[in-house]
Amino acid sequence: MSDVQSGFSSSYAQARQKFLIAAQSAGLSVDSHAHPLQGRDAEALAMDVVFDGAPGAQALLIISSACHGVEGYCGSGVQVHALQNAAWRAAAKAQGVAVLYIHALNPHGFSHVRRVTHENVDINRNFQDFAQALPDNPAYREIQPLLLPEVWPPDAANTAATNQFIAERGMKAFQAAISKGQHEFPDGLFFGGQAPTWSNLTLRKVLQKYGQACKKLAWIDLHTGLGPSGVGERIFACADDAAAYSRAKAWWGQGITSIYDGSSTSPMLTGLMWMSAYQECPQAEYTGIAMEYGTQPTDKVMHALRGDHWLQLHPEAPAALRQQIKQDLMDAFYVDTDAWRTQIVEQAMEAMQQAATGLNKGLKK
Repeated sequence: MSDVQSGFSSSYAQARQKFLIAAQSAGLSVDSHAHPLQGRDAEALAMDVVFDGAPGAQALLIISSACHGVEGYCGSGVQVHALQNAAWRAAAKAQGVAVLYIHALNPHGFSHVRRVTHENVDINRNFQDFAQALPDNPAYREIQPLLLPEVWPPDAANTAATNQFIAERGMKAFQAAISKGQHEFPDGLFFGGQAPTWSNLTLRKVLQKYGQACKKLAWIDLHTGLGPSGVGERIFACADDAAAYSRAKAWWGQGITSIYDGSSTSPMLTGLMWMSAYQECPQAEYTGIAMEYGTQPTDKVMHALRGDHWLQLHPEAPAALRQQIKQDLMDAFYVDTDAWRTQIVEQAMEAMQQAATGLNKGLKK
């Protein structure tokens, strides 16, 4: 296998092992934050962190994976490849940029092939101010009964009702109603939680430890599941700030998209994870993107997510159905071909190089 292909894995345990070995081979130490639960195969779970660069570096680039558990099969492969890429590591150092690799923000979802955490929470809807009233999503409330039917696959009546909603409102409205996030149905899809998750609290500790010395901070969070297969959409991942958006375009190209102006495949969201950069690293000028790689059409991805949540509510499901649902979810967030993996790594490495260059320019007087 080529270096690109060998960085990817078929299980969380394998992915973690490859990440740890890559760090060790690079002469880097690993800061492991143990998760309270075990993985699918009774393995230990952790958010593993590797810092590569000069202590106290003024420019820091974060590369993170598995915000949405199962999406870690993609992100982990990128991180392993980057750690094994001597040319990339040397280039970052030459530009005065330290790199922080955060492997498996949601290790439980990664291991159990779920998008959500063990609390059934979408991390990227969980960074809310829980002392305040949480966002309401009346559109989700309307379709919640359709999303999790009594039987799976959905029967004819459920399929007809769902198709009618899509026909009347459109697929984009259906997607937005679901994926915007909600805080009302703990067993539902895209649940943002009613308190900070383990991943939320642990990530904040990591940012406090490694992100408070830099003056310039960049973040590339690796995702899958939206857009054309293999295409990495670069979604602006900052507050709605014109200066940051201009900076992001200068670094990553005019094709960068945004949830704020409707140009992204992602709907408008709240409780986003990267907002923690402002809260935990207030001294730094922050610029970030979510790298969103396409896999399958939106309807298939949504169907797979519904199936996985249905399965969580029906542990009595037959083994064959369980296996099919899990395979459908895996296929929705990871394309198991050499061509797709090559596209992923090439685009990620380009974005990382661009971030390092942008950070370096920002440091010059």
